[in-house]
Amino acid sequence: MEDILSDTILRDDRGGVTWLSVNRPDKLNVLNSALMTELTQTLRDLANDRDLRAVVITGAGDRSFVGGADIGEMASLDPTSARAFITRLHGVMAAIRDLPVPVIARINGYCLGGGMELAAACDFRIAADNAKFGMPEVRVGLPSVIEAVLLPHLVGWGRTRWLLMTGEMIDAATAHQWGFVEFLTKPEDLDAVLDRSVQAIVESGPHAIRTQKMLIQSWESLTPDDAIAATIPVFGDSFETGEPQAMLGGFLARKAKG
Repeated sequence: MEDILSDTILRDDRGGVTWLSVNRPDKLNVLNSALMTELTQTLRDLANDRDLRAVVITGAGDRSFVGGADIGEMASLDPTSARAFITRLHGVMAAIRDLPVPVIARINGYCLGGGMELAAACDFRIAADNAKFGMPEVRVGLPSVIEAVLLPHLVGWGRTRWLLMTGEMIDAATAHQWGFVEFLTKPEDLDAVLDRSVQAIVESGPHAIRTQKMLIQSWESLTPDDAIAATIPVFGDSFETGEPQAMLGGFLARKAKG
């Protein structure tokens, strides 16, 4: 059921999966301060929903996912307000990363600047093959900051340097080849491809999925040896929930029936 949170954010709850659409299609879904604040609060509220299984983030219309931060607003910033503005934008990405369930970026067009960082903050990305990607901040006299830090882990250092230092765009095929996008499809098939991943998540153990996301994020800052050691007690703790016993028992019962 679709719920209009505001003029700029649409929410659609689908059986434990929440879709959030940035709704400024006439402005390529760029993020201004008011939208950033509202989106951050929406994501923070979702984090408290124990029945939530996954979140999909997309842009309204078929031209743009998120076209970046609002250049019109940025043009009027001074050093103090610029720090507040970029902190608000970081707040959106942090709220995405703090969600305890998988967050999927449904990329249906332009994915630029802050939009590409927002996509990078998601757990994985599924894109239409006509999408465009880029980090054009240097073209308007600004460095790429905040969640641009995530890009080297996704596409490598050399490609990150090229994106950030040239401000050039890449097409969807290149983004897929570089590893930024996990799945690429025709625009008309985008929802069908995305739904397969969503369904796989929903069919998995809810506690296991939340635990897996927590572990993967912890691996970003741990050495391999420390990460491996940290997983062993978590594996044992999983059996305190009863979820493995129920799901393993179900699997064996189905197997026994042939």
